Parts: sequence; structure tokens; C-alpha cells
Amino acid sequence: MRRAISLRKNTTPAERKLWAYLRRSQLGVRFRRQHAIGNFIVDFCCIKKKIIIELDGSQHLDSQEYDEERTAYLETRGYRVIRFWNNDVMNDIKNVVVAITYALEE
Repeated sequence: MRRAISLRKNTTPAERKLWAYLRRSQLGVRFRRQHAIGNFIVDFCCIKKKIIIELDGSQHLDSQEYDEERTAYLETRGYRVIRFWNNDVMNDIKNVVVAITYALEE
């Protein structure tokens, strides 16, 4: 829990930018940020739709196996994990939001 609080206070620029579109149910559902599920803390989570949004930076190039294990665990809990690169959020936020909207409609 403390780790999630710390992460909320120290968000990346990409997380701040995406949160501006997700907060206050702007897409019709409530998202939580830095939400704990089991031993993992996910970037954004819509509990009602069971969708997790993860933002990946260059550090994820070296942690692909960990990310796959984490995703597999979250999927066993019934969640769908959607990943975006930080670069996409920073440079093409409109298409990221469109992709999230489509995922929410499925």
C-alpha cells in the first residue's frame, strides 16, 4: 500500500498525461491509478471492466519475461492488460485514448 501511494506521488510525465484523460470517469468508467492487485501495482485499472492499462518505458525492454509473468498472473484474475509505450502516450495521446475506448466497449 505504501508503495502504491509513493508511486502516485511520483508519476512519470506519460502517466500524468494519460491520467488527465482517465480521471473523473471521463471515458464513462472509473479508473484507479497505481492500484494494487495481489503483489503487483498496476499503472491504471478499471475494476468494473476488468481492464488494466500499463505504460512501458525503455526499462521494460530488459524486463520482458517479468512483464509476461505479471500479465499472465493478472489475466488469471480476470483482467485484460493493455500496454502502451510512454512515447505513444506523449506523442499520440488521441490514438491511445481511442484504443482504450475501444477496449472498454468490447
